[in-house]
Amino acid sequence: MRAVVLEEFAGLLEVREIERPTPGEGQVLVRVHASGVNPLDTKIRAGRAAHARVRPPAVLGMDLAGQVVETGAGVSGFTPGDEVYGLTGGVGDLQGSLAQFAAVDARLLARKPATLSMREAAALPLAVITAWEGLVDRAGVRAGQKVLVHGGAGGVGSVAVQIAAARGAEVFATASAARTPLVRRLGAVPIDYTSVPVERYVAEHTGGAGFDIVFDTVGGPVLDASFEAVRTYTGHVVSALGWGTHALAPLSFRAATYSGIFTLLPMLTGRGREHHGEILREAAALVDEGKLRPLLDGTRYTLADVADAHRSVESGTADGKVVVDVEP
Repeated sequence: MRAVVLEEFAGLLEVREIERPTPGEGQVLVRVHASGVNPLDTKIRAGRAAHARVRPPAVLGMDLAGQVVETGAGVSGFTPGDEVYGLTGGVGDLQGSLAQFAAVDARLLARKPATLSMREAAALPLAVITAWEGLVDRAGVRAGQKVLVHGGAGGVGSVAVQIAAARGAEVFATASAARTPLVRRLGAVPIDYTSVPVERYVAEHTGGAGFDIVFDTVGGPVLDASFEAVRTYTGHVVSALGWGTHALAPLSFRAATYSGIFTLLPMLTGRGREHHGEILREAAALVDEGKLRPLLDGTRYTLADVADAHRSVESGTADGKVVVDVEP
């Protein structure tokens, strides 16, 4: 089969012929139609993501959408012909989705939303699972709460806005001035982070009380700002990028709670993989109810164009999630 292989970090991504995998126990063989490109993929390629534990030569690509062609021993719930999507590889020792076929743990998969194309479905898994783990699993988002999403026009942030809104929360989201119309269309009250300081938007939108949930998808100084924007006692800050050095005093003085998210953990350890499949099933239902849609960049890429796809993500020029057509 054809696959994009990274021979060494910071090296070229080259299309090669490699052996087609055979599904083992608990696995399904998926014919990959589309592979989503995430900022983390570009960091892995550059050798700047030690937490992903990739050892070249490796096939990258974490998100996929495709069709089941074969099932291994012990697999129930999937049969050949099923259209599926998932966050399935490209980290640790798991083969990625930039290949014509991938043998993946069936627990990491769910049936593709019926109302999405393969390209659209491949844009969702990492973003959906990250947003769900933060908002639902950690913070228990519910109706009546005020939720602030930092980076509301980004890949994870745009999904987080929609999930919070679908669960009945009143959603606010930071974005640049140019992206505020998009944030509003997604269902959030936009906040221009370039011109409105934390204390002002907290006063304006919460009467100074703070937000019930603050979801940080940016990290760095934005996480520090999150500690200042959360509600006293009952507030909960969740971050997908809480890896720096931060002063906890603003959070502690509010007696609030912090949770971190490490979406790759089930893939790297094998523990909790069933929950990834559960989240994707929940997300598929939201999609088919019209409550969740991916933001998709319109440029078409093939396996031969993966380097260009990565450059688009790294440069920030993509208008939505970048997706590679593996088998159009």
